[in-house]
Amino acid sequence: MKVAGFTFIRNAVKNDYPIVEAITSILPLCDEFIVAVGNSTDGTADLVRNIGSPKIKIIDTVWDDNQRVDGAVFAVETDKAFAQISADADWAFYIQGDECVHEKYIPVIKKAMVDNLDDKNVEGLLFKYLHFYGTFDYYAHSRRYYRREVRIVRNNPSVHSYRDAQGFRWNNRKLNVKLIDAFIYHYGWVKSSKGLISKGQNFTGFYNPDFVADEKAVTEQEFDYGNADNLVLFKGTHPAVMQSRVARSNWQLDLEMVNRNSHMDFRRRFLHAVEMLTGWRIGEYRNYRIIT
Repeated sequence: MKVAGFTFIRNAVKNDYPIVEAITSILPLCDEFIVAVGNSTDGTADLVRNIGSPKIKIIDTVWDDNQRVDGAVFAVETDKAFAQISADADWAFYIQGDECVHEKYIPVIKKAMVDNLDDKNVEGLLFKYLHFYGTFDYYAHSRRYYRREVRIVRNNPSVHSYRDAQGFRWNNRKLNVKLIDAFIYHYGWVKSSKGLISKGQNFTGFYNPDFVADEKAVTEQEFDYGNADNLVLFKGTHPAVMQSRVARSNWQLDLEMVNRNSHMDFRRRFLHAVEMLTGWRIGEYRNYRIIT
């Protein structure tokens, strides 16, 4: 069995993306790793190159500003990396620049790839998610955050990244996938108040090309943590590759304050209560078909 990892990144230093941690967290599972490094201005290519693994292959790309609608450029860049995977790779493991896999899940993931290798009905593997928010101490749990997503797919030219690169499609249909007992830890919302405002403005520009950033907001405003809806105290451990980053964090978050100021309306509160009681997320969007 041959496994290829792949991802895309741009300006990781400027935007404080844990891309090194993301790559190294799944590197033990991969025989090769393709990184599409977009036209950066901050030494991102050197950052990736300094990981120092012979498995890593960097391809230089230029982001198309005409694709800055609804995040389409993210899917375009994902597909560029996917297209460079060796033809003899069986599985392709995708990870984004703000995601990480805990080392405790490595055996689970490897077993799932081995067990499903010869079952061609299985076109991908579906992961559970923890979306850390504000600090490394809390994760967000509400309908605003997807619970699951596909991160391992067959190495097949029919597979392509979908919409803003959250998931994948097989030509134009949903993939048939197996849900595995492993989590992706998502750290994209773990930043200081100023960092989150800056992130929000940067991201909005990739979804709305007419957006004009407000530089004063970054320095003069505080981030509205009430958007989290509901935060839960994290009682586990973070991946070993994230430990130094966790240790460097120097801002705190008041859990009671965040939950007290939550913007969750009655409808979302009701649906959240149903999910907590039954495990059923009513009307959940699924860009995949789960098979048993």
